[in-house]
Amino acid sequence: MGDEEEEVHRVQPFEARKRYTCPGCNSPIEVGMGHLVVVPRLAPDLRRHWHRPCWAMRDRRRPGR
Repeated sequence: MGDEEEEVHRVQPFEARKRYTCPGCNSPIEVGMGHLVVVPRLAPDLRRHWHRPCWAMRDRRRPGR
């Protein structure tokens, strides 16, 4: 996905009230941890929660990781 295909929203630590799994590293994003929510413009129901460093490195990952 290119940057124009999705909206990226910052979640501040005080707003992070649920635990999620980051698709970039498959590790948990714990309650109280600031992170990003990435929402595809054409499929908002497919939004995902990412660690900030994982989102920044997404283009450098090997396929399937």
